Order: sequence, then structure tokens, then C-alpha cells
Amino acid sequence: MQLADRVSQVSASLTLAISAKAKAMKAEGIDVLGFSAGEPDFDTPRHIREAAKLALDQGKTRYGPAAGEPALRDAIASKLNRDNQLSYTPDQIIVTNGGKQSLYNLMQVLINPGDEVIIPAPYWLSYPEMVKLAGGVPVILKTDIQSQFKITPDQLRAAVTPKTRLFIFNSPSNPTGMVYTPDEVRALAAVIVDEDLLVVTDEIYEKILYDGAEHLSIGSIGPEIFERTIVSHGFAKTYAMTGWRIGYLAGPLDLIKGVTKLQSHSTSNVCTFAQYGAISALEGSQDCVAEMLQAFTQRRQVMLELLNAIPGVFCPAPQGAFYLFPDISAFGLGSVEFCETLLESYQVAAVPGLAFDADQCIRLSYATDLASIQKGVERLSAFTAAVGKR
Repeated sequence: MQLADRVSQVSASLTLAISAKAKAMKAEGIDVLGFSAGEPDFDTPRHIREAAKLALDQGKTRYGPAAGEPALRDAIASKLNRDNQLSYTPDQIIVTNGGKQSLYNLMQVLINPGDEVIIPAPYWLSYPEMVKLAGGVPVILKTDIQSQFKITPDQLRAAVTPKTRLFIFNSPSNPTGMVYTPDEVRALAAVIVDEDLLVVTDEIYEKILYDGAEHLSIGSIGPEIFERTIVSHGFAKTYAMTGWRIGYLAGPLDLIKGVTKLQSHSTSNVCTFAQYGAISALEGSQDCVAEMLQAFTQRRQVMLELLNAIPGVFCPAPQGAFYLFPDISAFGLGSVEFCETLLESYQVAAVPGLAFDADQCIRLSYATDLASIQKGVERLSAFTAAVGKR
């Protein structure tokens, strides 16, 4: 069958491919240790689940507004004002089917064929594919471990052309876990204003921070950057709500109206009763967030120490999210071959860095229990010993 040309321009997801293979091996009874999933291993907190159950019992099962339940948009606006000093009104917010749809919708509404979108690498693997599907051109800015996987203001300025439409900013980062300091955020904001760009800031990991790292939402710096800022966010990571598929986009009113128009002709409203769980997440106790962060902090430290004890492996300490991004270039294998062999021969699932435009690294999620972390890194150590440094 002849498919549309746009489909051939999009790469398959290496993260989903690795996860699918690991699940198939588990189904065969193989003891696979998975570090590929980008989701917390905790249950969704009880008060959030109870709120959704109550909404079901109250009959909140009908179609709702395409932009989301008014009460949830109100709660999101309050959260952005309280936590991030962003003065969005509820009508400047749309609720989407996960953070991913918020970004996909944004690209469809904002990007015309030939428009350039600047993306720092390593990047979340769906960013460039969403740009391509909108007819845009991803412009990739490379970083490395020496630069702490961060771009500089000079890099950003040098990448701007008359065709530049948007800059994608992700801090804390998937896959590296790096966090831009407030001063670094301010320096990038100055370039965005000078060059009259738009910026979408993906802040889905904002509550998962370590070692005193501080998250500064770029739009909060001043009115000039605020009017150029679009916020993509969601409930998946902070509240262990990955399967609920609730995200949101906040931005200029005309943009949100355009996204709402698009969504009304694609998915329409997000699951109605699930939105009431999201309201409880924002308005209820935040103790669950602190408890999960405490567990992530311990796991991060254990896994980081174990990895850096392996000869030939170098792993910088992440300041946010729940991933490690070690350099495995000393073993002479590309990241795809490294991960495929690691899974097939040692039953450990990791994601090739190639998926994020960093073939010298692999991504390991520590959103799993300590026993699995210790056992999995032991297997990884055995694998690297067998391969040897090259």
C-alpha cells in the first residue's frame, strides 16, 4: 500500500522498539531487567484515583469541552501562577491527551513548510519527528558531556536564520537529566527576545530535581519573554499518571484557540472523569511528590555510583528527571548494537543514545526498584567486561 510521503520522513521510535522486545522476552519467561521505560514505577497516588472514581460515580462520563474541563483549566492556571510565576488565564490553556499531544498540536498549528525549529541535542526523540510531520525543518544544536549537555547563548544566536520560527527548550532534560541554572535560562531568554523567536518550554520534569538544582520557567523572567513563551506540561511524571494521558499547553490566546480548533477535529476532549483526578493532583496534598522524589534520589545515587565503578563507563550526575546518560564509547560499539546485545545476551533493556542524537551514550531509567538496579548494573558490568575497552 502506498502511504503518504510524510510517514516515510518519520523515524520509528527506538524506545518503543526496545520496550516491546523486552516485554516479549518477559512474556516468554525470561528474566529481563528493564531500564528503558520513561515512567515512574509507583501507583498513581490514592487521592487522585479516588477523585476519578468519584467523578465516575457522579456521572462525569459525557463529552466535555475540547479545551478541557473548566475546573481543570482553572487549577492549571493557579498552579502556573503559584509555582512558576506565569500569569496565564484559563482560556490560555488547553488540556491534551498527554504532554506529547500538546507538542504535536503545537507544531501542527504553528509550523509552516520550511520553517526552522531549533532543537538542542541530546533531545527527546519525538521533537524532530513532530517538526517534520508539520513540514518544518529541525535544526539540531549539538552538545556533549563537557558542556554538561547544555547549549550556550552564542550557539542559539548563531543558529537563527530568517526561517527560524521556534526554539524547543527542555529543562530538566530527557534524556540527560541536566538542568539549566536560572542565570543560564536568563541568558537564553535574552537571545530569544533579541532575535524575536518563539520558545516552547517542556517542563514535565520540573518537580524532579536533585542537589539543590532550581527550576526557573523561562516565561517568568519578564513580559517580553512571556509573550513569546509556550508551556508544555503534564501529569505523567510528577504524579505517576502516565497511562491517564493528561497534559496541557499554555500560551498566547490566539495560539490556544488554534490548538483547540485542531483538537476539536482530532481527539476532542480528554477523558472526562480522568480530568477530575488531575484536579485532585494539583489541589490535593503534594506529599506524594516528595515521597517519590525521595525514592528517586536514593536510586539515582546508588545507580550512579555503581555505573561509575565500571571500567570504561563515565556517567555525569543528573540534576533532574529520572535518567542516567552514561558514555559507553570506550567499548567501540554503536549504541544500537550495544543495547541490542545487552538485551539479548544479558537481559538488560536500555535505550540507545542514537535515539536522542548521541550515539556514544545510552539512556538508563532508574524509575525502578533498588534490587533491580543493583542486579541490572551487575549484568551491565559483566557485559562490558566481556566486550572489553577498545
